[in-house]
Formats: sequence, C-alpha cells, structure tokens
Amino acid sequence: MIIVTGGAGFIGSCLIKELNNNNIYDIIVVDELGCENKWKYLANKRISQVLPINYFRNIIKSNDIKNNKLQTIIHLGACSSTTETNVDYLIDNNFLYTKELIDYAIYNNIRLIYASSAATYGDGSNGYSDKSINNLTPLNKYGFSKHLVDMYVVNNKLEDKITGIKFFNVFGPNEFHKGNMQSMVLKSYNQIKETGKVCLFKSNDKKYPDGGQMRDFIYVKDCCKVIMKMLNDKTFTGIYNLGTGKARTWNDLVNCVFNAMGTLPNIEYIDMPSNLSNQYQNWTESDTNKLLNKLGKDFLFTELEEAISDYVTNYLEKGRFF
Repeated sequence: MIIVTGGAGFIGSCLIKELNNNNIYDIIVVDELGCENKWKYLANKRISQVLPINYFRNIIKSNDIKNNKLQTIIHLGACSSTTETNVDYLIDNNFLYTKELIDYAIYNNIRLIYASSAATYGDGSNGYSDKSINNLTPLNKYGFSKHLVDMYVVNNKLEDKITGIKFFNVFGPNEFHKGNMQSMVLKSYNQIKETGKVCLFKSNDKKYPDGGQMRDFIYVKDCCKVIMKMLNDKTFTGIYNLGTGKARTWNDLVNCVFNAMGTLPNIEYIDMPSNLSNQYQNWTESDTNKLLNKLGKDFLFTELEEAISDYVTNYLEKGRFF
C-alpha cells in the first residue's frame, strides 16, 4: 500500500497515473477535493480510497493506521502558493504536517518521500547545491516553511531514512486547479487563446534583458519517473534537487508555446508588481550531480521544446488529463 498526500493535485495525480502504469493500484489518496474539479484528475485512475486531510492527520497523530501493508507515504500535499501571507497557516500546513508524517514514518519504519522546493534557495547567491542547506535564506514565506522541513531532517540526522525532493519549476497536465500558481506554459496558452499575445514581466535586474530571466523548467512526467526510481530504490535517501540542470529563459518557454500552437510569437513586457520584485528569483538552475549519481548519468530529461509540444498538443488542445 502507498499513501499519496496531495494525490488529487498536480504532481500527485500525475504520479498516481505513473504508479498505475507500473501496476500499482493499492493507493490511498489524501486530499481536499472541495468544489473544484480536482476529482476529475482521479476519475481515470485506479485507487483504493480518498481521505480528507484532517481525518488523516488525526490518524497519524494517534498512530492508528491498522494496516501492515503500508510501505510508503509520498507526501506531496502542501500550500504551494509563493504569495501566501499567513505564516501560521504555512507552518501548520507545510512544516508541522510534514513533521508529523516524518515522526510517524520513523517510528513505524515506513518509507517517506516528501516534497520540498527550490524556493528554499532564495536569490541563489549561495548556489543551488543540494549537498548543503545550512546557509540558505528563502525570499518568501512559502520557501521558509519548506526550508523548516529540510532543516528538521538535517538537524535530526534523518537523511539516511527520509527522502526530500526540492522541485524546481514543474509544468504539465493536471494543473488547471492551481489558479495563479499555474505554470507559465498554461498561462501562456490561455493568453494566446484569449488575446493572441503573452505578457511577461520586465526585468528588475540589469544582468537580464526583459524575458531573459531564467528558470529550471521540468516536465511533470520527468518528475514522476524520478519519484518512481526513488520508490524502487530504498537507498535513495537524503534531500535531492529535482530539476533538469539546464536553465532556460521565459522567452524560450513562451516561444515554445507559440510554436506548439502554430502561432507567431507576440510578447508584451509589463512592469513587475512591487510585492514580487523584492522576492523574485531571476535565475534558478538545479545542481543535478547528486541526483544523477543515483539515477545514472544516462538518465535524460525531456527537452523543453519536446515537453511543451507534448503538453500543448496532447493535453491542452485536446482538453485531456494525464
């Protein structure tokens, strides 16, 4: 049995598809479905049951899971909004919830894989290496809440028992529900459909031209393949970056969307909101050495052009879920 928290969300629902593709069906999804259409992400999946988050947290706190088949918890559930302002909410939802699962997994000798974030690296002035996290200074409250978890793992010397994943900029199917936190691929697609153009922020740093700010964009299907590798290798413990190791510009990304839609590029550069300017990452690029040492140097990430073409052509244009 595998428990996937956030299993009706973006990465979680795609991971369940990958689990099903590998003949794994005994899956408990922990999530809040609410009034959104997240349930549709699960409609084409084989799972055992769905549990509400608070119900699941109470079971964990009381150590009351009566099933010796439980092997792994994959914890992807979190508040992922980088603009969330309620720090108490973030600490409870992102730090304390994860800490409860870590403590439960250690006590019961259950595998735990949890989601961290590249937002923990802040402005990147200390680099993007996952070999040491002691000197990181996140720029936003979300990154801070994720950094607390990583520090809990490191400070309690749990890196040989727990697996953490610092996701970089993930995009792909099943992200419709994410609102303002949708990837720029989906936002660009919608803008082109509605207006024929895409708006990007002007640069707030002379080192980068408008639209020349860089991110490490990674396709969600690649993320799922890596998590499957982690799942199948019990020695795959510690905290790892999950990005391609190859930063690309926003202009590159948007041009790929235009190309996939068969439309000539039309980009408008707009002023960056003041509330984002002081916490904006102009460049992120995953140091993948530690990850590839486990995956093997022959592991290949999908090129941005190919990934966006697949996403746009096979999912967005067809209105399909993964």
